[in-house]
Amino acid sequence: MGIFSSMEISASGLTAQRLRMDVISNNIANVNTTRTEEGGPYRRQRVVFQERKRDITFRDLLEGSYLKQMGAGVRVVAIEEDPSPFKLVYDPSHPDADDNGYVRMPNVNIVTEMVDMISATRSYEANVTAINAAKSMINKALEIGRA
Repeated sequence: MGIFSSMEISASGLTAQRLRMDVISNNIANVNTTRTEEGGPYRRQRVVFQERKRDITFRDLLEGSYLKQMGAGVRVVAIEEDPSPFKLVYDPSHPDADDNGYVRMPNVNIVTEMVDMISATRSYEANVTAINAAKSMINKALEIGRA
């Protein structure tokens, strides 16, 4: 694996975590949305990741290195809805209240979203650190070559 491969892997992580943060932000923005275009309250969304595999080349087959195939980063395979039940809140004055005065609220929990956002932010920072380390190694290698 070359130095640029490590940067590509980190870049895929940056892209995936940025999308994850966007989805989390959308969940937080819709924490009180009781009416959507599909009808009913907003349903929390979550991102599903999957390992990206490298394509095996003819050279890999000849060298037998396909047996030690390493991952090529991460990719987003889906943004799925959370099937957990909606919260019921008693508010008979709300326009979306049912006959008993209960309003179905989104299944978004702010604490869960904040924990997920911290996790995504830390993962993003780790990938940035990995890219900066790779850049530093490249610069040091160039300095050795100049000497």
